[in-house]
Amino acid sequence: MDGTLLTLYRTASVSGLASKILAKKNSKILIMIGAGALAPHLIKAHLSSNPSLQKVIIWNRTIKKAIDLAGTLQKSNEFKGVSFETNESLDEIVPLGDIISCATNAEAPLVKGERLKHGAHLDLVGSFRETMKECDDEAIKRGRVYVDNEAALVEAGELVGAFERGVIGKGDVGGNLVELIEGKKVGRKDCEEITVFKSVGSGVVDLLAAQLVYETCVKKNKC
Repeated sequence: MDGTLLTLYRTASVSGLASKILAKKNSKILIMIGAGALAPHLIKAHLSSNPSLQKVIIWNRTIKKAIDLAGTLQKSNEFKGVSFETNESLDEIVPLGDIISCATNAEAPLVKGERLKHGAHLDLVGSFRETMKECDDEAIKRGRVYVDNEAALVEAGELVGAFERGVIGKGDVGGNLVELIEGKKVGRKDCEEITVFKSVGSGVVDLLAAQLVYETCVKKNKC
């Protein structure tokens, strides 16, 4: 069992599930910030969870990686009717995004909150240390924040910094993914609300995913 690949699938699946719950039902444009190993999995997860999506725009610091990824996904023909493009300007594409997914190691904000349009859903995956942040305080302030688990409140740079600066408090966080799934917390309230989902991952979830893969494999007599 490939642990790295399993983590990629698990991480993308969590983001896809969150966008299914939190993004607008008529979302049309997905912005993918980052073109690393996780990017294709995130794109596929969001497309699967949000069938209304029609266009994916990919940005990467090295634009060639974005172009290569867009070309690969377009040629795969896995998502018919979806176009894949690239763009070198975040200032241009962030305002277009109904769903914006970030998977980078950025230590300086890439997404400016003032550029987010009403109704956008921001998915933050890449930063996992206090020194890392993919969006600025304005994005956190404007959005209704949700997390994958409570660890994000003490590990995610975007949130830790926002708490320290008084941008929002921990009590302002809308809930975690399990609470959303179980209906204990309310997700998007209207089409104008901006939602933010921050995930940092969990070793427990990785173990559960591995167990699921193993049990499925056994049932199919392939292990």
